[in-house]
Amino acid sequence: MMLKKIPAAIALATLASFAGSALAQVKVGVISSATGPTALVGIPQKNTVPLLPTKVGDLNVEYIALDDASDSTASVTAVKKLLSEEKVDAIIGPSGSPNAMGAIQFVAEAGVPMLAPVGTAAVVLPMTDQKKWVFKTTQNDDIIAKALADHMVKAGVKTLGLIGTADPYGENWAKVMGGLAEANGIKIVASEKFQRSDSSVTGQALKILGAKPDAVLVTAPGGPSVLPQTTLFDMGYKGQMYQTHGAALPDFLKLGGKKVEGTILAASLMLVLPEIADSNPSKKVAADYIAAYEKLHGNKPATFGANVYDAGLLLKQAIPIAAKAGKPGTAEFRAGLRDALEQTKELVGTQGVYNMTPADHSGFDERGRVLITVKDGNWTLLK
Repeated sequence: MMLKKIPAAIALATLASFAGSALAQVKVGVISSATGPTALVGIPQKNTVPLLPTKVGDLNVEYIALDDASDSTASVTAVKKLLSEEKVDAIIGPSGSPNAMGAIQFVAEAGVPMLAPVGTAAVVLPMTDQKKWVFKTTQNDDIIAKALADHMVKAGVKTLGLIGTADPYGENWAKVMGGLAEANGIKIVASEKFQRSDSSVTGQALKILGAKPDAVLVTAPGGPSVLPQTTLFDMGYKGQMYQTHGAALPDFLKLGGKKVEGTILAASLMLVLPEIADSNPSKKVAADYIAAYEKLHGNKPATFGANVYDAGLLLKQAIPIAAKAGKPGTAEFRAGLRDALEQTKELVGTQGVYNMTPADHSGFDERGRVLITVKDGNWTLLK
């Protein structure tokens, strides 16, 4: 698998904003899946790179952006390149959960913090000596899952079908939802898996349909979240459909059309920003990000891009603290950066408020999600 750099025009536009790499003192690698099956996640992440802070205090920041083409082997190659050749002080990415899981060993060995914009909590939990170098800029599965489970209980759901990707994202969701279902008296009557690159899930959908669950939860990130739901719709399934925050992108609505009407998910407030109260601290941060992205690219970003933007906010706060421990490019600076990230308190991001601890490298609480439904082809706050 050959590693792809971002298109030359974008790369040049990005580098032009840095006042020259020779002057950059902090180097940050960014790995996104801008092509391949996870591209609907990776494209807004790649497109967010030019919006990241290029000067923090007296330090310039350079970003080296690479595309792993949604391939976990290419992700590891990209990580190794950034660590050994570019000698980066931090890494943002990769986009996919399997890709990020494969990178943990190498960033830990190098002592370089990684800010992973991925769904699965497995990148930071359970905490280990290696995972202490990883921080997560999306809501942990349990926060999202609890909101869904609470809604299921109120809606009288007694039986549930699961269909998710056969990777760390889907596997961790099956584990988390299994525990919540049991605790709430909900029986999981079918649990099916599929690959992100699959073009058909007919066999899995037939098994779920045969189990006749009251509701079905699809646990898949990005574009692959659509296929199981549209397949079940075509087969005549009439129960309630739930999705994770992995489906929180405009293309879910475009690709699913009327077949995803009525879907319920818990996700970032960005999806329904006009309906969010002005008193919510994240509303202004999210609005500013969306406006800047739209000005640069001509369209609104999916929430996945905001995960990279928040990584930039976290680094912006941590870099001045790390600079007291050592100069950029040194082990002391990188360790200081890790320590500063871990001590993040009440940092307002686009999707919630971050409070990191040695045991929690995601830092979101219930302020990091809202219940949303699809109504008339649009996201609507579920009230």
